[in-house]
Amino acid sequence: MHLNQRPLRIALVRHGESEANLDKSIFERVPDHAIALTAHGVQQSAETGRQLRALFGNEPVRVYVSPYLRALQTLDALGLDDLIGLAREEPRLREQDWANYQDTKDIEEQEKLRDSYGHFFYRFTHGESGSDVYDRVSSFLETMHRDFESPDSPRNVLLVSHGLTMRLFCMRWFHWSVKFFETLRNPDNAETRVLLRQPDFRYKLDRPFEQWTDYQPTERERSAWL
Repeated sequence: MHLNQRPLRIALVRHGESEANLDKSIFERVPDHAIALTAHGVQQSAETGRQLRALFGNEPVRVYVSPYLRALQTLDALGLDDLIGLAREEPRLREQDWANYQDTKDIEEQEKLRDSYGHFFYRFTHGESGSDVYDRVSSFLETMHRDFESPDSPRNVLLVSHGLTMRLFCMRWFHWSVKFFETLRNPDNAETRVLLRQPDFRYKLDRPFEQWTDYQPTERERSAWL
């Protein structure tokens, strides 16, 4: 692949506020993949769309989107349809699987176990570990890089997914340690992180993820952002 074909920007967006962000008991009666945005989530996504339009400079965008309803609704609410030449539904960008219909009390107990065991390695009883999501994100990256080889590859790429998936995408891309990943907070609903191509054709984040512990990232880990 000629390095000039690499996109100038790879924008990551977390879905807007969903019904589950307000009421976790919804997982007991609605499949995770079918949970919708709230009205506020739609508004959040529309505002993010305006910011992305300015970032993209009204240039074409290739989109990869989680098949979860809240991610699809976020993409729609961004209001970028006129810029999107291709929007591909990408199951590998889905949320971490926790269970099917969830028992709220059981999940709360498992969350406590996860906090002590480690978010990357803990596997939910009927779901995935963070490392499982890391593996499928790694597989997706191979596909995305092949897409970059297309002669009509756009200068802008947009991924609409989930908070954990965004963190693990960056962990994989920048080769962050598990220890550093464990300190990172999820972005807020409809919040973005953007990988910006540098003169040497490598990428840097426009800003780091917030941390919830006082772990000091290594010099190499810090080099991932501007």
